[in-house]
Amino acid sequence: MSSRVPPDIAEIERALSRVAHMLTRFRQHDRTVVAAGVPVDRAAVPLLRVLAEEGPMRPGEMAARLAVEAPHVTRQLQRLEAAGYVERVPDPDDRRCLRVTLSRAGADAVESIRASGRRWISDALADWSPDDRERLAGLVHRMVDDFEAHSGSRDAETARN
Repeated sequence: MSSRVPPDIAEIERALSRVAHMLTRFRQHDRTVVAAGVPVDRAAVPLLRVLAEEGPMRPGEMAARLAVEAPHVTRQLQRLEAAGYVERVPDPDDRRCLRVTLSRAGADAVESIRASGRRWISDALADWSPDDRERLAGLVHRMVDDFEAHSGSRDAETARN
């Protein structure tokens, strides 16, 4: 591979780094959850979102889906269960196992977090045209899909070697 990086690739990497930094700052999370009225750790939000999007699942499935270690998921789920945001229910496919599902409070919390985030995005992009916002959404989805596909091919390549 050439050591020369095309300028557009370097600029995309720079922009993604800026976005990642901005979205993962503690203050941004704190503002979002305070505005949403949902006092949860930053690490718990992806768990709530995946349950809202994909439905009940086993903790191990959540860890795999989020590409994090299982003990991390277990700790977060314990906190979310104590706060009343998730519940453990029997797995219909294997009664020896449990799945995690959102409680009513958890579903409300996810919707509040989403609404807070959408307000923030709407305010930040208020000067953008609807066409530009639609184009951005399409390109971001395309980029994530391509990144996921490429990541999967890299995982398969690593497993072969």
